[in-house]
Amino acid sequence: MGADKLLLNNEAFFIEVSQMLQSGNSVTLRAKGNSMLPFIMEERDTVVLQKVEALAVGSVVLACLPGNRYVLHRVYRIKGEHIMLMGDGNLHATECCRREDVAGVVVKIIRDGRVIDITSSSQLFMAALWRKLLPVRRYLLFVCRWWMRRDRRMKKR
Repeated sequence: MGADKLLLNNEAFFIEVSQMLQSGNSVTLRAKGNSMLPFIMEERDTVVLQKVEALAVGSVVLACLPGNRYVLHRVYRIKGEHIMLMGDGNLHATECCRREDVAGVVVKIIRDGRVIDITSSSQLFMAALWRKLLPVRRYLLFVCRWWMRRDRRMKKR
């Protein structure tokens, strides 16, 4: 028998998630979308969020954007109270929010039963390197997406 499911609209869901995080609880969410490729992949990864204690460039955060739209993206730049976010799988698109709009910070990724601490020095190094590779990211993402499609086709066989 499968797990029971509860359907909520996104706004109600993320308001509840934000309240849980503010209360000091950890929240685990299944990744949706491909804007965080190659570090976080849809249908493969789950993220563990915690209350924001400190923000730094390179942190992956859950933030509320205008129109109550929530994104899970990496902090690209911080200037006072304003934060620029960019998905690792994006080439140009950025979002801006305020510190108070950040609901939580990702501390772990769960992939195929393995726990990846994204606050570790090796993960932070890879994220910083990926940021520096922005000028050639288009080509790297092309290879990554091609590999993912190939992998899915192989699994279907």
